[in-house]
Amino acid sequence: MKRLLYEFTESVRIAWAQIRANKMRSVLTALGVIIGIVAVTLMGTAIRGIDTGFQNSLAMLGEDVLYVQKWPWGPVEDWWNYVNRPNPQAREATALNRLIAGTEKSELLFAVPVAGRSSTVKYGDVRVSGIYMAGTEAEYSQLTGTDYAEGRMFNDAEASTGRQVCTLGFDVAEALFPGRSPLGETVAINGQPFEVIGVFAKQGEFLGLFSMDNFVLVPLNAYSKFNSIRRGVDIRVKIADKRRLAEAKEELVGAMRRVRGQQPGERNNFDINEQQAFKAQLDPVKNGIALAGLFITGLSLFVGAIGIMNITFVSVKERTKEIGTRKALGARRRSILLQFLVEAVSICLIGGVIGMGISFSLFLAIREAAPNFPVAFSPDLVVISVLVSVVTGVVSGFAPAWGASRLDPVVALRYE
Repeated sequence: MKRLLYEFTESVRIAWAQIRANKMRSVLTALGVIIGIVAVTLMGTAIRGIDTGFQNSLAMLGEDVLYVQKWPWGPVEDWWNYVNRPNPQAREATALNRLIAGTEKSELLFAVPVAGRSSTVKYGDVRVSGIYMAGTEAEYSQLTGTDYAEGRMFNDAEASTGRQVCTLGFDVAEALFPGRSPLGETVAINGQPFEVIGVFAKQGEFLGLFSMDNFVLVPLNAYSKFNSIRRGVDIRVKIADKRRLAEAKEELVGAMRRVRGQQPGERNNFDINEQQAFKAQLDPVKNGIALAGLFITGLSLFVGAIGIMNITFVSVKERTKEIGTRKALGARRRSILLQFLVEAVSICLIGGVIGMGISFSLFLAIREAAPNFPVAFSPDLVVISVLVSVVTGVVSGFAPAWGASRLDPVVALRYE
């Protein structure tokens, strides 16, 4: 064991001496590995970032919320079946709440109707367009558990009487009332006056694509004064335990069938959607990134391995006499094999370190240029990069190292 450790230490010393003596050749040889490591780390960063952004966005939307809607979140084959379905109505949310209250140990907590449209909000001379105006009930704030920057949500009394009050999303409040509190002020939503009673805390962006703070909430009864809800609403249902999502979904299907008076065997005329449906749509994107990254990584590492193998063969030829001298003085085949393997692995590790440095620099640049875009660089990627570098070095360096270890010392000493 002691002898092996000495041989390894000596091999490392010789390898680094050779790399220092041929700096440019070593860097050019490692170029394929550098490109491969950059590809694999950026691919991992992108996929991990998408996962992180998705999970954070689900938390903002509410992971424990089910949506009763006319259409499913996904591809539709039988279009005519869906288009003829009735739209969910606010009164059905009320009926659902009665059923939930009457069900012992229900997996559901409460149902909230939500109607919405794109609107314009104005205060004085400041106008903000493209704001999502949602008419809903007081329980809406419990769906996501969002905190308040200031003020509050409208209460049950204000919701039932249709009082014209509103709670603003953080971005809307910042746009209309920069640097000051909007509480007690009156804003015009599509030309109608609403008193500001609260501002939600900042939530951020969904996958870095659109703001989750660009909205305003008003009581549904106030909303319906100026906007038709004949086309129905979304019904959002809070579940008791997100770990029992399947059971909650099954209970909600049964409850909705009772609300609509559907007979046994009759096909559901509604859909129950959940946040995980987004994940199914993101998976093809992640798989595409992974396939492209693996192709580039594999091609780069293959080219890099061929280059390292070629340079290692050249190195063996250049040092044939040295190998013969060492073997004549008693060096074992293992020592020669280890020497050239360590040299090949060292070149790959240099490539790996440079590649990780480039990847981390690109990661910092992306994070600086687009701070809301979900990217994540983790220690796992460093470990994977090191392992890929070592494996590439061993695979590419083994053949020439094996050839060097089997040289006849007499033939090697006479080599010109």
